[in-house]
Amino acid sequence: MLAEEFPTTPLRQHYDVVIVGGATSGSSIAWHLITNPDFKRSVLVVERNPSLQHSATKASNYCMRQQFATAINVQIAQYAAEFVKRFGNEFPPDACVSDAPIRNFGYLYLSDSESFTEVLKKDQELQASCGAGTQIIPRAEIKEKYPFFFTDDIHTGSLNLVDEGAFNALWMIEWLRRTAREKGVEYISNEVVGVNLVNAAGTRAATVSRLGEIDLPIEARRRYTYIFEVDEPLPQDLPLTIDPSGVHLRSYGAKDYLVGCPPIGPDTAVDVNDFSFAENAREEKILPVITRRVPQFASARVTNSWMGHYEFNTFDHNAIVGPHSEVSNLFFCVGFSGHGSQQAPACGRGMAELIVYGAFQTLDLSVLSYKRIVENRPLTECAVI
Repeated sequence: MLAEEFPTTPLRQHYDVVIVGGATSGSSIAWHLITNPDFKRSVLVVERNPSLQHSATKASNYCMRQQFATAINVQIAQYAAEFVKRFGNEFPPDACVSDAPIRNFGYLYLSDSESFTEVLKKDQELQASCGAGTQIIPRAEIKEKYPFFFTDDIHTGSLNLVDEGAFNALWMIEWLRRTAREKGVEYISNEVVGVNLVNAAGTRAATVSRLGEIDLPIEARRRYTYIFEVDEPLPQDLPLTIDPSGVHLRSYGAKDYLVGCPPIGPDTAVDVNDFSFAENAREEKILPVITRRVPQFASARVTNSWMGHYEFNTFDHNAIVGPHSEVSNLFFCVGFSGHGSQQAPACGRGMAELIVYGAFQTLDLSVLSYKRIVENRPLTECAVI
């Protein structure tokens, strides 16, 4: 489906809703609109590259977690887990849907200092207040649960094994796009040259917004990912582990692993068309970390790699969801800062509710409104990997 070619011109002269961007967010909005029994209008989705080859979606690590530092992001993640678990249950069976939609090996934040432990404890209290299963565990318990870790430099950890791990976001997008089209949403392969109703253009959101002389604090940020295999695989799944260095690693397939990191130097903006490996992150940053943290990974051999982009919101690292503060028919669903795959279900549902009813009906996403940027009221999300 992702390789399918869409027509380049629309069938109609007029549409009630136009969505710019047909990846995760745009397709979630389209699906939630067209499946809403109170929505009786037309939808056009404009996607410049239907294969999503150079989208943030395609380069995503497809993670699922509730360990955030703001309550709204915990709640958004909980809906994401609920949504993907409905496949094969409430939704009609589909060949592209896995029987186990979430691989629950968990998330493990490692702390090497008392000060960071205090941050994790504060975040755990917030997460627990939202119903998340996060627990703070001492170094000895980390070593007991995961004996392959080197923990002499570790103070404590934050672990959640409930609805945290990884999921197949690509099949979710494939399913959303196909079923939305089957129900009447029209997709075309093209670019928008005027102001739009819904800006869900990912890393190109700021470019699209400037067509209407509106600035968005969104830029593309480089992230590296490597897949590697080892001589002797671990005897159990490796949770998505965030090392104090900023490198993260987890189980990938049955016997291989994924590791990722931000740039070695300053984490600054790059051109949305730049997918080059600008530095040797594998040798200079990743290998020293993973072979120290898991000595068994000394034999690591890279089998695949890619460089992708975060659609990074420089204002407060949080999504921008909802209407423009002055242009009543312009909406945003952008700026996910690396969390788009798991935040798209809830934000797509919320956007559909705004369009149909004029207000959020389920989860109140108003704290993520564009208005907070105009009024300089950041809602900072610190738990960004």
